[in-house]
Parts: sequence; structure tokens; C-alpha cells
Amino acid sequence: MSGSPGNTGEMQVSSRRLSSVVRSIGRHRVLAVLVILFFFPFILPYEALAVNILIYGLFALGFNMVFGYLGMLSFGHAAFFGIGSYGTGIAMVHFGVPWLPAILLGILGAGLIAMIMGAMAIRTKGIYFAMVTLALAQCVYYLIYQMEEWSGGEDGLTGVKTGDIDLGFATFSLFDPTVKYYFMYIFVGGAIFFFSRILASPFGAILEAIRENENRARACGYNVLLTKWTAFVISGLFCGLAGALNAIHLSVVPIDSLHYHMSGQAVIMSLLGGMGTFFGPFVGAFAFLMLEDVITLLTTHWQLFVGVIFMIFVLFFPKGVWGSILHWVSR
Repeated sequence: MSGSPGNTGEMQVSSRRLSSVVRSIGRHRVLAVLVILFFFPFILPYEALAVNILIYGLFALGFNMVFGYLGMLSFGHAAFFGIGSYGTGIAMVHFGVPWLPAILLGILGAGLIAMIMGAMAIRTKGIYFAMVTLALAQCVYYLIYQMEEWSGGEDGLTGVKTGDIDLGFATFSLFDPTVKYYFMYIFVGGAIFFFSRILASPFGAILEAIRENENRARACGYNVLLTKWTAFVISGLFCGLAGALNAIHLSVVPIDSLHYHMSGQAVIMSLLGGMGTFFGPFVGAFAFLMLEDVITLLTTHWQLFVGVIFMIFVLFFPKGVWGSILHWVSR
């Protein structure tokens, strides 16, 4: 039986309101994301989870430039996250560099590794690109693993302490979870703004043109290889910033930050949230970390349940959470 005219009218009104809200978020996407993230410490159970969502959301955002907007699956982005962490940690622990220049050094280190890996990987496509990036990332992993005097080897790098943040007019302690969250929020907010500007530029349009039809983009006169390499390097810089912030957050740099399972987490978060969407990586990070947090309270085999949920999304919701919402509203 069909619904009554009144119910149908109410559903249409609700649908139009939701569509209007989603379109408004799309027009002011940076502001919308920043407003939502601003209130995370008051919404989530504890501040450390909110900080993790910020950091891993930024990691997935950087990965999404290559995966979602360029259409190339990489299994090597853990190298950029890990080098960002180790670059920051080594600069602070072994050389006494202040936290801000150390973060910049971590980002530059990740960008340098991305330049080298990208130069060797971008000439391949499909599964070959994925395997080449995985192999190169594992080379970085074992290189850092063997540098025990600098990296701590299997035990990781300890002693990454920032202490108080002195801004001249005020001093803030990162031992306060709320202060730490908004400290990370400033960096992530700036990265989100720059990411949005890149996507809104002609360069961002070229990325999507290559994703949709690489041969046609090449026929239009675009330098496809240079564009891929540039996008790969920019992606590495964003992931390096996420890694640098993670080192500040944890005060240690575990060797697992370079492991290939970290690259797998970036893939999972991008697919859960919606690859090729601006807000999707943070939705995916939220979904993944919340699932991990809740399921670990019930069983130690949380990876099994997260894997099943991930398979369900891949099979029935390939656009992810946010991507499916956008698709439904557009219809």
C-alpha cells in the first residue's frame, strides 16, 4: 500500500531540507568540517580518541588525494606517515630541535621520500603501482628498523616530549587533553584549508580528468606523469604532517607507524568514509576508530569484526558512508 499524501509530502519536504543542508556543506566544506571537528572533544567519550580521529583523518585525507582523486591505489603511504613521525622525533630527541621546526623537518622528510618513491612508481599502473609502492615502503621500514641508534629499532623512538607551548602571551600544557586536541586542530585545520584550495585549483581538475580518462587527459596536452608525481609528493606531505603530529601526541614513535598495516588502515578509512569525497576521510577515521574502540571492549579479536564490516561496505556500499549520503541526496 502506498503512503498517504500527507506522509509523502512530509517525506519530500524532509528530503529537500536534507539535500539543502548537504549542498550547503559542499559549498562551505572547509568551514563545515572545521565546525564539526571543533566540537569533537565534547561529543566523543574521551579526548584521546578525538585526537586520533584528527590525526588519522588527516592521514586518510592525504592518502585520498592519490586514491580518491587520482584513482591510484597505493600501499606505501605508511612510509610517509612513519617518516613524518621519525623525522620529528629524531630532530627533537637527538638534536634538541624545538617542536615547530621538528614538525617541519618531519614533513620535509616525508616529502623527500615521496619524491623518490613517486619517481619510481608513477610509471606503473593498477596492481603494479600498488605492489611497487608496497615494496618501496617496506624498504623504508627495514632501513629505519636497522638504524637502532637513531630510531630505537624494534622498541621505537622514545622521549619525544614537547613540554609546555610558550606563545609569549600565554603558556599551554599538552598534558591537558583538551589543549592537546586544539593544538592538533590548528595544524589539521590549516591542512584542510590548503587541501581544499588544491582541489579547487586547475591542478585539482586535472587530477580528476586523469582519474576519469588518462588517455584523453594526455591528448588534451596535460603532462600526466608530472601531474601524478606532483600529486604523490603533495599527498606525502599531508601524510607526513599527520605522522609528525602523531609523534607529538604519543611522545614516542613506534616502528609500527612504518608497517604496511598502516597503509591498509588508510585504505580502509578512505573506503569506509567515501573515496574521492572531501569529508569522507574523517568520517572513515571516525567509523574505524569508534569500531575499534567499542569492539575491543567486547573481544580481543576486533580485527575480525572490523574486517566483516569492511567487506559489507565494499560489497553493498562501495561509495562509503559519506559518499552514499551524497549519492542518495543527489538522486
